[in-house]
Amino acid sequence: MKRSIKELALRIIILMTGLIIAHFGVTLFLLANLGSDPFNVLVQGIYRTLSGLTGWSLLTHGRVHIVICFLIILVLLVTDRSYIKIGTVLCMIFGGPIIDIFSVVLTPLVSDASSLPYKIFILVLGCVILAYGMTIVIKSDAGTGPNDLVAVVISDKSGKSFGIIRILVDFTFFLVGFLLGGSVGLGTIICAFCVGPVANIFLPVNEKIITNVLKKFI
Repeated sequence: MKRSIKELALRIIILMTGLIIAHFGVTLFLLANLGSDPFNVLVQGIYRTLSGLTGWSLLTHGRVHIVICFLIILVLLVTDRSYIKIGTVLCMIFGGPIIDIFSVVLTPLVSDASSLPYKIFILVLGCVILAYGMTIVIKSDAGTGPNDLVAVVISDKSGKSFGIIRILVDFTFFLVGFLLGGSVGLGTIICAFCVGPVANIFLPVNEKIITNVLKKFI
């Protein structure tokens, strides 16, 4: 069924709300400085491998990240384009700038001088907030980030729990990235085994909330 402009606009607003919440969590996670998230370990590994093989001066981590995101989208455009929506593009455009804004605000709260227990607390808190925001994005049904698409598609196609699939996808990302030279830290492992199960808890909750919001305003 074709959606009205009003419904689409509301779904995009919900998605952007989730995106902001998720990237607040991502920023906390990154500032804890205990290892990158599994997807970026993969990006880092591919970047380091390509740099070593080619020596291209124009090659950067950010550019490799963008290329991998677009490759995921390209594969889905060929196999099942129903998963590619306007929100996917918005996640790609606004994710980085949102982290930049939060980094300025949150850096004083999570410094390199912080104790390890405090860093772990910030890391876990970031993972939980990330999972909550991510489920809002997913249940907005207006699109999702390219890396999250992998878990969503496999979960839908296999009929398996999103939480379990997310763990498998994250584990695969950081394992391949590590083998290619990416840096894996304590935070990477915690993120890989924490985000999926926590998201599984929040998915039905946010689905009910979003359904009620759509019924009220449409």
